[in-house]
Amino acid sequence: MTPEVEIAGRRIGADHPPYVICELSGNHNGSLQRALAMIDAAAATGCDAIKIQTYTADTITLDVDRPEFRITGGLWDGRSLHELYREAQTPYEWHAALFARAAERGVTLFSSPFDETAVDLLTGLGAPAYKIASFEAVDLPLIRYAAARGKPLIISTGMANLAEIEAARTAALEAGAAGVVLLHCVSSYPAELADANVRTVADMAGRFASPIGLSDHTHGTAASVAAIAMGASVVEKHFTLARADGGPDAAFSLEPAEFTALVRDCKDAWTALGRAHYDVLGSERGSLQFRRSLYVTADVKAGEPLNRTNVRSVRPGIGLPPARLDEVLGRPASRDLKRGEPLAWDMVESAER
Repeated sequence: MTPEVEIAGRRIGADHPPYVICELSGNHNGSLQRALAMIDAAAATGCDAIKIQTYTADTITLDVDRPEFRITGGLWDGRSLHELYREAQTPYEWHAALFARAAERGVTLFSSPFDETAVDLLTGLGAPAYKIASFEAVDLPLIRYAAARGKPLIISTGMANLAEIEAARTAALEAGAAGVVLLHCVSSYPAELADANVRTVADMAGRFASPIGLSDHTHGTAASVAAIAMGASVVEKHFTLARADGGPDAAFSLEPAEFTALVRDCKDAWTALGRAHYDVLGSERGSLQFRRSLYVTADVKAGEPLNRTNVRSVRPGIGLPPARLDEVLGRPASRDLKRGEPLAWDMVESAER
């Protein structure tokens, strides 16, 4: 049996439809009302879960004016870490309202904690799982602290090598996590499609006894759907009400209609995978009669030989199989044959005659 994890009653694994997570991140733009509206819009996409991030600028970094605390290149070029996280943080005092709104909308909500205070807050709110972000995948004390709550952990693996992935997974399980999901991830924002390397999903599935998924930072939905074809059980994608409204992650986030299409396409892709088989499906049986077979294509008198002018392979499939054509060519007709008759053995003289 393939590995499974259960979150809020929903089984996650290769034998189940993909679990699609809608990541709100910092696209609330500092407004609780916008964050609540995002939960409403996300729930309407049909996603399986909504994810937020739980930190403050002071719990995730330091307000220090040193070069290593400043971002170089990319969407956030020139900004300090503290400045960026101060803008993107989801205030702790919002969390109860966000969890309540998700419950009203009937959709699972959980979060990425970035320190122990965040784990404590989320535990008090009844979070059914914890997500460990790629940058925290090497923070084994944080992983153990979250895992000790006895809930599943979803761990993004961006930048992590195989040894680090195994260490994170082992730490979570040994500390009491109710299962681990590993997400292949490219930690660039946005990530290029050429860097997505979604074949890694299938490779990870062969290496780790855990459900595998994709945390997708590329533009569009192609990488996510391709990951489903590679066996992904989970897809996580960033969400915004409108890219034009801006926000820390807006540039690589999907709008509501796009996210709805992502959910549909991922589920459809999983359905289309089906199983490897070479049998005629029940839905195909009605088409069998329209395969090719041998038909009389010109009137033939009894005793006249059959040839490529008066016998051909055509649709439908009522006559002899086309593979028998060489066996009937040159033989005499056993009776008068009419154009349009399906050829049968009793219409052909035996080879001995």
